[in-house]
Amino acid sequence: MEVSEMSHMDVKDRLLEAILPHVVFDGWSETSFRAAAADSEIDPAVARAVCPRGAVDLALAYHAAGDAEMVRRLKAEDLSAMRFRDRIARAVRLRLELVEDKEAVRRGATLFALPPHAPDGAKALWHTVDQIWTVLGDGSDDINWYTKRATLAGVYSATLLYWLGDDSPEHQRTWRFLDRRIDEVMQIEAVKKKVNDNALLRPLLAGPKWALSLVKAPNRSQGPAMPGSLHDPR
Repeated sequence: MEVSEMSHMDVKDRLLEAILPHVVFDGWSETSFRAAAADSEIDPAVARAVCPRGAVDLALAYHAAGDAEMVRRLKAEDLSAMRFRDRIARAVRLRLELVEDKEAVRRGATLFALPPHAPDGAKALWHTVDQIWTVLGDGSDDINWYTKRATLAGVYSATLLYWLGDDSPEHQRTWRFLDRRIDEVMQIEAVKKKVNDNALLRPLLAGPKWALSLVKAPNRSQGPAMPGSLHDPR
């Protein structure tokens, strides 16, 4: 059965809503996917046409919906008075606070830890941190585009794992953990600046800097902002 673009999204939304109660017990599994199709009264053939990989596609849709809501909320907030490190902390905290069902995220983390689905999990994580940097106004188009996102991916994933096991009131331990991780990153950036400003080390860094200058951010017009290309030297 052919599904139009609008009905495609409608079907996926209905399946996603229907699968969440089952994820708690059966994870993002084929069992949960079939139950979601039955509960939402969607023909199994249509459900499979919309989600060829079943629950995996719905788990990715669940993550993407959280990212979209995070971006919407951040754009509505006035972050101008915050230090930049506090804006990053706010974005990570908001992304986690938007989660209504921690067990769905826990089961998703288990799913994307499996080797067949690890690439999907990595892409989803990269998309999250790219959305954070983009909405906060990052305009880098060189190696910094990658290092910023890779660093934040480490902070976000560590904070997510801590949050999953945190039972403190309003996750206060998690937010302290997040602040410590960001402070550690800021210390690394301070050291990098001192090295770059050191007159003795500057000549030694000329070659590596030239090589890194060839690395460019991906072209967003070609699709999602995933790791990009190495440009030929001019």
